[in-house]
Amino acid sequence: MAGKPVLYYFDGRGRMESVRWLLAAAGVEFEEKLLKTRDDLEKLKNDGSLMFQQLPLVEIDGMKLVQTRAILNYIATKYNLYGKDMKERAIIDMYTEGLMDLDEMVLYQPYLPKEEKEGNLAKIKDKSRNRYFPAYEKVLKSHGQDYLVGNKLSRADVYLVKLLYHVEELDSSALANFPLLKALRTRVSNLPTVKKFLQPGSQRKPFEDEKCVEAAMKIFH
Repeated sequence: MAGKPVLYYFDGRGRMESVRWLLAAAGVEFEEKLLKTRDDLEKLKNDGSLMFQQLPLVEIDGMKLVQTRAILNYIATKYNLYGKDMKERAIIDMYTEGLMDLDEMVLYQPYLPKEEKEGNLAKIKDKSRNRYFPAYEKVLKSHGQDYLVGNKLSRADVYLVKLLYHVEELDSSALANFPLLKALRTRVSNLPTVKKFLQPGSQRKPFEDEKCVEAAMKIFH
C-alpha cells in the first residue's frame, strides 16, 4: 500500500493551500514537511527534488511532483474529482482557470508592501463582486444543480469554495448578493471530509500574519 502523500512547503497557505483543500475534500490523509530555513530549501534543490528549483513539491505514488497545476490535475484525476468525460473535464478546467487571476491577487495580499495593500484589496473587491462571482452564480442558476459540473463534486467546486472563504476574510460582505454561491459553500463545507478540514487543529492554514510572512521571506528571499 502506498504511503500518504507528503507535502513540502512552508507553514503558510501560498500555492500549497489548494492542494491541501483538494486532498482533504478527497478524504486523503497527508503529511507535511514544513520548511523553516533557507537551508531546508537548498537541501531540496541540491538533492534534485525540485525540477525547476521551486516549491510546492508533493511526493505521491512514487513521484516527486512540482508545478501546482500538475499536482492538482493528478489528485483530481486519481480521486475522481475531474468529471466523467473529456467535455466535463474541459469545463472544469475552464472554471478552475477562470479563478486563478483572483486567487493570485488574494494570495499576494499579505506579502505586498503596505502602500500597495489598499489598492490590491480594492481590486479584489471589485473583481470578485463584478466579474468572477457573478459568472459562477450564473452557472449555478443556469442548471439549478448542486455543483458546477455534472451535478457532482469536482475540483472546480473545491477551488471556488476555498477562494470564497479567502475572499470573505478580506471582504466580509462579498457574498451578500450571491445566494447560490453561499449555498454551494455551505454544501461543500458540510461534506464530512471538508467539515473535518474546516475544524480547528486541521492542516488548513490561517490567513498569513506578519510573523508568517517574515518566516516565508527568510526561506525564499
